[in-house]
Amino acid sequence: MIGASFDTPADNKAFREAQALEYPLLSDVDRAVGTAYEVVRAADHPYANFPERYSFLIKPDGVIAKSYDVTDPGAHAAEVLADLALLQ
Repeated sequence: MIGASFDTPADNKAFREAQALEYPLLSDVDRAVGTAYEVVRAADHPYANFPERYSFLIKPDGVIAKSYDVTDPGAHAAEVLADLALLQ
């Protein structure tokens, strides 16, 4: 598992440490990855500086098995783990 944001590496490092996250956070300051994954908000959106909250279940061959519009972060892990079990 990895995370990504439009924040700088220093901001991501501080956030990761503050939240005690056990996975890396990638910095996409030029929004190239966000653009490729279609999670960049419109420039006039109130939260344009933040990517939309999506996650992707990616198979070992690099194919996206499923994408998730994360609306309930508390339930999201269980949903992904259930889908992962179905792929195995």
